[in-house]
Amino acid sequence: MTVPGIPAGLKARLASLFPGSVVVEASALAPDSDAAETLKAEGYGSPMRLLLSDPGGRERAVVFHTATSDVFGHDRRSDRAAEVLLEWDTFPLVPGHVRALDTGAVVRGGGLVPLGDAGEFYLITEWAPGSPYADDLRRVAAEGRCGDLDRARVEALGRHAARIHGEKIAEPDRYRRAVRDLLGHGEGIFGMVDAYAPDTPGAPPERLRRIEEACLAWRWRLRGREGRLARTHGDYHPFNVVFEDGIRFTLLDASRGCAGDPADDVTAMAVNYFFFAAARPQAWEAGTGPLWRLFWSTYLQESGDREILGVLAPWLAWRCLVVACPRFYPRLPAEARDRVLRLAERALSEAAFDPAVAGELLR
Repeated sequence: MTVPGIPAGLKARLASLFPGSVVVEASALAPDSDAAETLKAEGYGSPMRLLLSDPGGRERAVVFHTATSDVFGHDRRSDRAAEVLLEWDTFPLVPGHVRALDTGAVVRGGGLVPLGDAGEFYLITEWAPGSPYADDLRRVAAEGRCGDLDRARVEALGRHAARIHGEKIAEPDRYRRAVRDLLGHGEGIFGMVDAYAPDTPGAPPERLRRIEEACLAWRWRLRGREGRLARTHGDYHPFNVVFEDGIRFTLLDASRGCAGDPADDVTAMAVNYFFFAAARPQAWEAGTGPLWRLFWSTYLQESGDREILGVLAPWLAWRCLVVACPRFYPRLPAEARDRVLRLAERALSEAAFDPAVAGELLR
């Protein structure tokens, strides 16, 4: 019997799992069939019930699940892959739960690649020669001065960020997701706050709670700013920039879907000029301070985006929480951590950020 609508790859996989069996019936499963007020109209997937018959006439039913894109954190293909793999890993842990029989990926053409026995995933990339930009900033902070090449590289980074952000994206839901991830993701504000031990010098729990609550208030101030959605790098900081000779560089590790507010990238880079001087305030005057000011002026001129100063506060606070986090920088002195968190608090307390305040906090 041939049942229409069943991909050849699924038939082949079922034949491998249940030798000799054939599909005799297939039907889509709706989220709910009730017509009452509690009708559930939408779920998180598109399951299909398949009835199989073996050579002896015995029947068994299985369900083929695929995840669908939606605005509830499943809009990226990686989200949907994570959902399916999490189900495979956790279904066996719950007493009385339906068994998971197989998991995998649907490839182009309708074939199925099983992944039930897979371990961690991997990625192979090109090699980028050169040295991380963080090395430049360490040198500038140690010497307390910057040179012509340092200034040229800052301008190149500011121009490149503006170039990336020149691609606008008209998808309001993706902007709201970017803001939501900024706050609630494990790598976002909530995750960073949770990474601080209660006795972290310069960052007592009450201080972190106030910063977190202020960031949450900013989530609502960002409503209506969905038109700012643009292409982003997602982790535009000195450890993800590799310079070769002169101002030629390569970017590493684009993150978080590469769509969000340009403030994400701008604050990720800018905070480091402040951070590298936080433990060496004397390096600010002629070292990282001029680079901080040049990065801001270059980006604002190239992008024409003055509005960014009125929206960047929660992104800057997040990046301050990252660089002040003892998990990442365990040797950071308490006074340096305090300076970084004061930058976050200052930004969160003002309607529009003024880059000039950084120098005040390092005096």
